[in-house]
Amino acid sequence: VTDIAPVHSLVAQVMVGLGTPDLLVASNASPHSFSLRPSQATALEQAQAVFWVGEGLTPWLEPLLDTLAPKAAQVELLHRPDTRTLAFREDDAFAADGHDHGDAHGHDAHEDIDPHAWLNPDNALAWLDVIAAELAALDPENAAAYAQNAQAAKDRLGATVSEIEATLAPSRDKTFIV
Repeated sequence: VTDIAPVHSLVAQVMVGLGTPDLLVASNASPHSFSLRPSQATALEQAQAVFWVGEGLTPWLEPLLDTLAPKAAQVELLHRPDTRTLAFREDDAFAADGHDHGDAHGHDAHEDIDPHAWLNPDNALAWLDVIAAELAALDPENAAAYAQNAQAAKDRLGATVSEIEATLAPSRDKTFIV
């Protein structure tokens, strides 16, 4: 089981040919104001592993993991040693993810770390290795396939980053507003 679509994409790439992870928060929903459906509770109860960004993004998930998925491997990605994070900026009323955060959902819970770490492709590269290792520990027979799938995903991501860097190179010294 995964919490959000970007994490789901990474886990699905590592699991390709071996299974498909369940997704809790659809890509058109906000993880900040999510409400679990019964079918999703069942998915958590049956999960062998739950991959999630962390409490800063989905604080509602942590207590559910303890009650619905106590035997599942709980893989919080935000606080992994190789995860690059940024400080959360309180003065950003309208965040990069397009949501007006204001004080509506209490960013104090973010512990001063911006939880939107999946936006950095370096984190995706690091997380692919974490995901492959966790799945290999749960399913040793397919460890080689998880490792190969993770490497293929890292290769695709590296090629995409290189393509984006080449496309943006002419604009490197220009000022722009986002």
